[in-house]
Amino acid sequence: MNRARLRDLGIVIGTYPTGPHNAITDVPDVRVGHHTLIYDEPRLARTGVTMVLPREDIWHDYAFAGFHSFNGNGEMTGLPWLAESGMLGSPIGLTNTHQVGIVRDALVEYSVRHGYTRSFFLPVVAETYDGWLNEINAFHVDKVHALLALESALSGPVTEGNVGGGTGMICHDFKGGIGTASRLVALEEGQYTVGVLIQANYGTRAMLRVDGVPVGQIINGERIPVLARRPLQTGSIIIIIATDAPLLPVQCTRLAQRATVGLARVGGTGHNGSGDIFLAFSTSNHLPAQGTTFLRHIKMIPHSHMDRLFDATAEAVEEAILNAMCMAETMVGQDGRTVYALPLDDLQQIMHDYRQTGDKWRLL
Repeated sequence: MNRARLRDLGIVIGTYPTGPHNAITDVPDVRVGHHTLIYDEPRLARTGVTMVLPREDIWHDYAFAGFHSFNGNGEMTGLPWLAESGMLGSPIGLTNTHQVGIVRDALVEYSVRHGYTRSFFLPVVAETYDGWLNEINAFHVDKVHALLALESALSGPVTEGNVGGGTGMICHDFKGGIGTASRLVALEEGQYTVGVLIQANYGTRAMLRVDGVPVGQIINGERIPVLARRPLQTGSIIIIIATDAPLLPVQCTRLAQRATVGLARVGGTGHNGSGDIFLAFSTSNHLPAQGTTFLRHIKMIPHSHMDRLFDATAEAVEEAILNAMCMAETMVGQDGRTVYALPLDDLQQIMHDYRQTGDKWRLL
């Protein structure tokens, strides 16, 4: 079967409707770009860069933001100032563990060359480890690749699976990578969009669940080989949440915390070696980086009205992870290591049978 997103397989997560593309780019002005590196010579590459552009002029028009570190064995640059100020003023880069610095430097250089930075710039770049498939110490990613990802950022559908920063990633012992999803939320104040983009590189086979069904126990190692030699400490996930709901920084942090619910539903529990770092931003308020206006006119949703946003975030995170796995293809990496794609025919049959019977699963 050709690769397909979860909903294209007839599997629906949750109750909230999706945006038109079921992607983080359903939040107005948000764009995503990738640059993918796949080659075998002179040294093997299975890596890349993904960029999330919160809005076109994020360098001058900051957005409120917050983050949550579910388990901190990972890296996301720029967080001390984001925690201090509650503001995001850069694109968000995703890449592999050993190349966070060069992607960060590329964003600084881009900002300086275009006159966006008058003094200093602290961009946000995050990572997960692709060194099981990718020859990570060959340092394939350079500044040009990071800028190509940034300059290719578009609204509309988002490519998923083996692409950009997710190229060499593994999820629940199947091929992982980039995934995205969105939800529309009707509140008293109006309708808002919550969009999620993830870079998934975590988890064990036995823990995998799809809409509560223990799929990873059914598609066990006898049916699709498990990566027995892969060290457990290589697991991580980065989750980026965007919304056009008017949220203050503390509310963005609260939204980022709810990503843990969606992750847990799929089977992620924040293992000791995992870098599980989540960032949420709101595009509703506009925060000029420079200017003489002393007062800011800020909008916010009451805390008591946020429950539906929490629910929608959990649903979108859950579906984004599964979209990454559904769209990712089997990949052969360094030393001939093979990571198999989640078998979609099996997934469809398992979910169909479960809905027909409702019985507890037997390992087949």
